[in-house]
Amino acid sequence: MSGTGSGAILRRRAAGTLLPGFIGTSAPVWVLQAYAEGLSAICLYGDNMASPTQLRELCARLRELAPHALLATDEEGGDVTRLHYLTGSDQPGNAVLGRLDDTQLTRASAAAIGTELVDLGINLSLAPVVDVNSASENPVIGVRSFGDDPDLVARHTAAWIAGLESAGVASCSKHFPGHGDTTTDSHLDLPRVTVDAGTLHRRELVPFAAVVQAGGAAIMTSHIVVEALDPGRPATFSPAILQQVLRSQLGFRGVVITDALDMAGASAGIGIPEAAVRALIAGADMLCLGSGTTGGLYAACLDAIVDAVESGRLPASRLEDAVARNTRLASGFPAVPPAAPPAGSPRVRGTDASPATPVGPRLEEAFDVGPNTAAWLRDPAPAVIVQVESAANMAVGQVPWGPAAADAMTAESAVATGSKVAVVARGLHSGHPAYDAATRLRAAGHPVILVDCGWPRAAADVVTFGASRVVGQALARFLLDGGRPRSTVLPEAGNA
Repeated sequence: MSGTGSGAILRRRAAGTLLPGFIGTSAPVWVLQAYAEGLSAICLYGDNMASPTQLRELCARLRELAPHALLATDEEGGDVTRLHYLTGSDQPGNAVLGRLDDTQLTRASAAAIGTELVDLGINLSLAPVVDVNSASENPVIGVRSFGDDPDLVARHTAAWIAGLESAGVASCSKHFPGHGDTTTDSHLDLPRVTVDAGTLHRRELVPFAAVVQAGGAAIMTSHIVVEALDPGRPATFSPAILQQVLRSQLGFRGVVITDALDMAGASAGIGIPEAAVRALIAGADMLCLGSGTTGGLYAACLDAIVDAVESGRLPASRLEDAVARNTRLASGFPAVPPAAPPAGSPRVRGTDASPATPVGPRLEEAFDVGPNTAAWLRDPAPAVIVQVESAANMAVGQVPWGPAAADAMTAESAVATGSKVAVVARGLHSGHPAYDAATRLRAAGHPVILVDCGWPRAAADVVTFGASRVVGQALARFLLDGGRPRSTVLPEAGNA
């Protein structure tokens, strides 16, 4: 192909770099047509799921149309889940796993996720999050991180990758070169990291070096400006970051996938098609377009890439290199056709009837329990849990969380006289309505403790470092059983 070619081959190659989502619970006509014209990857989001049966049928249809394509989703386990968007995840999530610091448990959790994905024909998970969460006020990473210690994050990163990829699913570690030291959500704005290069190498880059050492299949870029590496461009658009640091210094040879280009940190002011071109020029291979991709937007991105090659702005060799990497990724993780579910039972988990096995420490061992909690637990009064609505970031979405996901909460108006109350929230901060609820309940004569199901930012008596359904179950047992220890059970890999 020449650098000025504008035919079907060039357009097909451009399609081989795109990772769109789509709107709705069935594949729209434009996706079916795009598959026939070279699209080789699609991403599923929570809004694409209406029921376990519908999700299985959707995956089967997509896999039927494109048996060798990459079918991707953000299945991190913990707070960010797509397969369990309607119920909450049956895995604890990274921060809990990091607190327990058992790499075998981390590997087993990732392997269980991988087994479930493979069962649906999904062969790329946009996980794990390997950011070092060094800023406690981080609005978008938090409990998605294994922790704030680079070495701990690195060893659990390697274990998570090993577990997921052992099941036949490609990993995509994110968000390079590190989104942990930010207090701005890149979905909404363009964060800046201002630390010096030495700090970056001792902290942010340590887990990504572990990704390379572990042979991780893919790495996702972040829409953040890292001033010590490139003060003028977000990492997604920076050749200095993607080619010099990631490729040359760290030696990464896998696929570079962008974070969703519909995020403000990438496309505000320039649009998604232009963001796609800039990312390809910088060194990205696969362009995640976002959940709201339409046929018109997809075509506009194709047009922008073709125009950039024909004008000489995007070297044809760069496009060919990206497509070759994406093709190797798909061939390295060949899709398995979705398995037929057993008679009368959907194969996507999400209920307490899921097969499970004890695999490690009790989840409550990960909790940070303050001094006021012991007296509250000893109090013989009946215990109830009041969960206060707490906004989630866009990565999490509207997923059931905490004790409410475990059917273990009581409405504040229904709290009986003489009860002791655990007020549960997540992302506590000054002015959070949970504090007002606690004040009201104390004024009514109830002994009250405050629980944060997030990363600790403000005063709380118990911090769980996660809000997934299984963490909510463990928290409910801890609070309602008076703190008596109970075994942890997590779904067993191979029993999806």
